[in-house]
Amino acid sequence: MEVDFIFKIAAVGIIVAVLNTILVRSGREEQAMLTTLAGVIVVLMMLIPQIRDLFDEVKSLFNL
Repeated sequence: MEVDFIFKIAAVGIIVAVLNTILVRSGREEQAMLTTLAGVIVVLMMLIPQIRDLFDEVKSLFNL
């Protein structure tokens, strides 16, 4: 896993945290929750190819 990938995940987290705080303070708790959920989904979509590569690497390592 490269360092820039970790920075991308951190950037998504920071943006979601700021949006969440702004929405909660303006009284829009439901939209804040949806923003947080969207952030989690985006990060998971970023992680899926990395996990697939990890499994491929393990399979090739053990000749499965």
